[in-house]
Amino acid sequence: MGKIIGKDIFGRAILDYHVGNYSEDITTFSSIAGRDEMELPWLFRNFHEMPMLEQTAMQQSKGRVLDIGCGAGSHSLYLQSKNLTVKAIDISEGAIKTCKARGVKNAIIQNIWDLKNEKFDTILAFMNGVGISGDLKNLTPFLKHLKTLLLTDGQIILDSSDVIYMYKDENGEYNIPETNNYYGEVIFEFQYKNQYSNKFKWLFVDFDLLQKHAKKAGLHCELVKEGYHYDYLARLTKL
Repeated sequence: MGKIIGKDIFGRAILDYHVGNYSEDITTFSSIAGRDEMELPWLFRNFHEMPMLEQTAMQQSKGRVLDIGCGAGSHSLYLQSKNLTVKAIDISEGAIKTCKARGVKNAIIQNIWDLKNEKFDTILAFMNGVGISGDLKNLTPFLKHLKTLLLTDGQIILDSSDVIYMYKDENGEYNIPETNNYYGEVIFEFQYKNQYSNKFKWLFVDFDLLQKHAKKAGLHCELVKEGYHYDYLARLTKL
């Protein structure tokens, strides 16, 4: 018997947790780390439970905010509490249902690529939101699209990680497979309650490479803060 492919695995899990039907976490399978767990309570964290990079991003958000890939809405809820106007978008129906149930005022099922003719002071692409681009060849087009959604003095705040540490051996040497792909291009699959998602591409990008692609997109890329484990927070603004 083959795998049962479920619709909106991520959203179903989030909604289950919100309504009190929590019995297991999301299992993730990736081409870089194998099997792992995504703990559902973590998606419902409040500001004080957020890591340093997230707290910094929250504090530096301003004006009208676009929260890309909003998930359970934790970032949007915090920004709302600070009287900011927030538009929260996600392609997951279950995620948006959860956001609305939790009190996010403007939560919409929408693909970022389809969003046009709107402008924002802050675009928040957190939890490695830049990964939405999928692979390196789509990173510059992705950043160019976000740029079209920025007001003149607007900012894109995003985080990512340099996953080169995954290739470090016990001798401290990096053994990166000899392929034509960038080592941060990862294939993911989710499993929840005996159902699987379709496999999808996700990109982790080191800061130097992000900076180069930002410049191609006509954006200035600033390192705001480094995390504790190869992760970082960046701000992108129009040149």
